[in-house]
Amino acid sequence: MKHIRACLSVTLVAVALLLVMPTQAQARRIALVIGNGAYKETAALTNTRNDATDVSAALKRLQFEVLEGLDLDKRAMERLIRQFDQKLSGADIALFFYAGHGIQVAGQNHLVPVDARLAAEGDIDFESLPLDLILRRMEREAKTSVVLLDACRDNPLARNLARTMGTRSANIGQGLAEVKTGIGTLISFSTQPGNVALDGQGRNSPYATALLKQIEAPDRDVLSMLAAVRGEVVRSTGGKQVPWEHTSLLGPLVLTASASAAPTNPAPAAPATPPPPSKNTEAADAWPRVMDSTSTAVLEAFIRRYSDTIYGDLAKARLADLTKPKLPTVGAGGPALNPPPKNEIARGPSANCVDVLAFLKNTGAFGAKPIQAAAYADRVSYFKRGQIGRTELIRIAREYETKYPTRIYEIDDKTIAITAQPNEHCQIKFEYTYLARNSAEERSGRGASEFMVRKVGSGFEIIAETGDILSRDVRTAK
Repeated sequence: MKHIRACLSVTLVAVALLLVMPTQAQARRIALVIGNGAYKETAALTNTRNDATDVSAALKRLQFEVLEGLDLDKRAMERLIRQFDQKLSGADIALFFYAGHGIQVAGQNHLVPVDARLAAEGDIDFESLPLDLILRRMEREAKTSVVLLDACRDNPLARNLARTMGTRSANIGQGLAEVKTGIGTLISFSTQPGNVALDGQGRNSPYATALLKQIEAPDRDVLSMLAAVRGEVVRSTGGKQVPWEHTSLLGPLVLTASASAAPTNPAPAAPATPPPPSKNTEAADAWPRVMDSTSTAVLEAFIRRYSDTIYGDLAKARLADLTKPKLPTVGAGGPALNPPPKNEIARGPSANCVDVLAFLKNTGAFGAKPIQAAAYADRVSYFKRGQIGRTELIRIAREYETKYPTRIYEIDDKTIAITAQPNEHCQIKFEYTYLARNSAEERSGRGASEFMVRKVGSGFEIIAETGDILSRDVRTAK
């Protein structure tokens, strides 16, 4: 499971929601900030201490009482969380920021202390701390809670754990799982659930960098602030990382009010009607549903609606790639391609696609080898299921491998067709004979497969897979 990753960097902000909030000086604000980077059982993280230190300083300027911990082992994390819990009762705003490794197991998110050793599935309960533990206490004791999940870093601990779990490794998810919250809570993820975020090349991660620029802006609703954070992160990462929010706030929330905006005699009022989502927020929610579309009509409609947002620019770039003239294909004389003899592969635009078939076989994406998660992109168009995540795809593949431990595939060389596509994409089609057997039955016949892969560094990753069974013979054991 080479590219199984887990991420976690959490700013959990639970915020009490009244139409008229207490002034900044009157409101009781409590924050817990943790930055873990000096991991003992895996590579250290370089930016997490800086992220936590800088966010802590900003929160103090915003008149939060801050409990801060850096490079904490499990016992130290438990002690600091207990201190935080003791201060939560009656807080107007409770905020939790975490930068460091985290892991998603069976849909549950866990924070990883610096001394954690995740060698077996049972270690999760004893070596990590469930995020839900902190979230429940914040929602129960504070009037309002805000959560920002910032640093989704590459996590070798998760990959090691996945290798020890065999067929159960699909429970180890990439990135963070989506979190459901109660009324009065806002959670901001540094990237989409199930995806990974970048650690950053400067002092801070891309998300923390943008957050620190925006969090102290006066008289700004927190959702508007986070929309600006999202725009900055998308621009700085070239669209690879798209922060998003899950909110059950009932009205506007301002973390930094100017002196003139502060009411002199604040009084509670009925919950306000939520403001309509900003254009950036709306575009961010819509973009994941169209970002991999091959329909020019869909992309053009998106551009018309969101042309003035960063996502409109991304859609324009996607449309430009799709409408470029197609490059010549290998073996363009007919629908099928007979691969040229070894050492006589045609060079030029199609040369990047030469090794695609070997890639499919070596990674188990096609053939009898166990499938490798590294063969697939984060989200894949998969048969009739549409767009699914890599974790779900691997789970489906593992179930088939378990059901049929004996699998034999033979590709019909005369049917191989490889087409070089724009933007270093390659399409490959072929037919094959197959045999799949277990103790109860044997299935054999002929099938057809089609893959779309894209060049990534010196290798490939699959972005679409489909196919069909052309003939089938099923025999049951006597």
